[in-house]
Amino acid sequence: MRMKHLIAAALTALTLSGCSLVYRIDIPQGNYVEQKQVDKLRQGMTHEQVVYVLGSPMLRDGFDPNTWYYLYEFTPGRGDKERKELTLNFVGDRLSTATGDFPLPAAFTTPL
Repeated sequence: MRMKHLIAAALTALTLSGCSLVYRIDIPQGNYVEQKQVDKLRQGMTHEQVVYVLGSPMLRDGFDPNTWYYLYEFTPGRGDKERKELTLNFVGDRLSTATGDFPLPAAFTTPL
């Protein structure tokens, strides 16, 4: 009788320990931008040139079409969430400033 209880307890423990092995998917959302892409940005680039380097922005400001947002969020199945942001401002059709989580290249203010 005692042996049946031990076997039942062991089977229950093994069954419940499998619950922590549930697979959780990684969820990437937004524009994945790398530093090597940001290094290619220069003041004075046109909209088309920026789209060629970075791709289309995730969001364009509805009240100010000259502000573009490149947002990226990565939620791993296990671990900490990662978030990156890059905001570009244009004056007319030319890139003026870039701010966010990426350091700008030293040559950013050098004209093309």
